[in-house]
Amino acid sequence: MSSVDSQQRVLSGMRPTGKLHLGHYHGVLKNWVKLQHEFECFFFIADWHALTTQYDDPSGIEQSVWDMVIDWLAAGVNPGSSTMFIQSQVPEHAELHLLLSMITPLGWLERIPTYKDQQEKLREKDLATYGFLGYPLLQTADILMYRAGRVPVGADQVSHVEITREIARRFNHIYGREIGFEEQAESAIVKMGKKNAKLYRTLKRRYQEEGDLEALDTARALLKEQQNISLGDRERLYGYIEGGGKIILPEPQPLLTPESKMPGLDGQKMSKSYNNYIGLREAPDSVAQKIRTMQTDPQRVRRTDPGEPEKCPVWGLHKVYSDEATKEWVEVGCRNAGIGCLECKAPLIEAIVEEQRPLHERAKEYEGNPDLVHSILQEGREHARDAARDTLEDVRAAMGLSYR
Repeated sequence: MSSVDSQQRVLSGMRPTGKLHLGHYHGVLKNWVKLQHEFECFFFIADWHALTTQYDDPSGIEQSVWDMVIDWLAAGVNPGSSTMFIQSQVPEHAELHLLLSMITPLGWLERIPTYKDQQEKLREKDLATYGFLGYPLLQTADILMYRAGRVPVGADQVSHVEITREIARRFNHIYGREIGFEEQAESAIVKMGKKNAKLYRTLKRRYQEEGDLEALDTARALLKEQQNISLGDRERLYGYIEGGGKIILPEPQPLLTPESKMPGLDGQKMSKSYNNYIGLREAPDSVAQKIRTMQTDPQRVRRTDPGEPEKCPVWGLHKVYSDEATKEWVEVGCRNAGIGCLECKAPLIEAIVEEQRPLHERAKEYEGNPDLVHSILQEGREHARDAARDTLEDVRAAMGLSYR
């Protein structure tokens, strides 16, 4: 069994959609940069996922991959602190997807909320394909492949982590009940010594009879500290306390990311589909032009007309970028017509351009050296494949596919 501490592993990915915008930076990338210093992080480019909806025209995927990777690096995702790789270059994802498909009920996939939502939104596309129906299972394989205990997601993506948990639970239930499981588990408890064995049994009873989640966490911590038991016994005892079998694929937990507060140029959520975005590495002159031409409070027809900040899309950007003194200056000046709209926008232009300056500088290093980007992804692929092979070795053995 793997000695991976799943609670210290994080897995996250993005579809390659080309160059990113400030919504991606504030909603995802800044969080990744933070997480990479706290956990063992695997970040991947989900190019196979892109094919679930772009299968009829994949021509733009390759360029989108490189653009997006450079944006990651420019934002501060560090190849020395995290593992970055392209999904399709780790073929083990496809094998685990196939093996998990053998045990996944069709109804589980059909009930995913985003399945019908996406079909409705992309009505012009023919999405009556297995690839589209099965993409949540491919996501499950992506997560379980690395035994990631934490998956950073927004609130709307929690259902995808939940189905991953259900599939892991089903897999462990079917394949973790080895012959003599309970006898081996009881023998492992004895090896822990009288004091620890008694504590484990108490925690097991509290969790199984009272549903005490704190007891479950304490038991996991206890097992992690044990030096007298093998890795296999530890995995058995993880499963024994949960009332199942040996834990082969740990169940991940959603790591809720802070909701992005990044509004677009029109006040709606920043999105390429709304064409209301500022690129992550947009040219300073273009940033200034986009901000200066933003629509403001429609009541302020003339410079002398008072306005209401809450009705103005520009105010949403001030909430992200401006300090308290500047926001107070905007609120007072707008409401009493003490400042004009162009004056109000000036601090925003300065703040956004200043935020992007180091991103432009970091990106230059990689744009001018594509071999460096390729080597980063090559190294990430090898590290990811090592972890993936370990998982598949255990999965194949559990499913009776480990032939000699």
